[in-house]
Amino acid sequence: MYVITKEFSFCASHSLTGLPADHPCSRTHGHNYTVIAELKTDFVDQTGFVVDYRKLDPIKQYLDSKFDHQHLNAVIDFNPTAENLAAHLFCMFKKTFPMLSAIIVKETDKTTARYDLS
Repeated sequence: MYVITKEFSFCASHSLTGLPADHPCSRTHGHNYTVIAELKTDFVDQTGFVVDYRKLDPIKQYLDSKFDHQHLNAVIDFNPTAENLAAHLFCMFKKTFPMLSAIIVKETDKTTARYDLS
């Protein structure tokens, strides 16, 4: 099994609903997000690639145009947790990239949410 990943980044603010008022994440705050796309396959192409990394540019373009330097609550219609963002991005790009096996969203170096079909 071949597995590749590519990292993307964007900066954005958000606030989370459904939390106690004194919870820090209920207040508007920001993150330097890292999004990692993971692709898996049993085979590589004639060049030896799972996929040419440059072909993953639609993910970068989407993140840059939709999320970068935005308040996420204003541009999406769900609670912008890392978990929900990972699921949203996975569902958005699975048809474009059938080998997509997971999307990982990191809000910080120490916090990670992963969405996959396992």
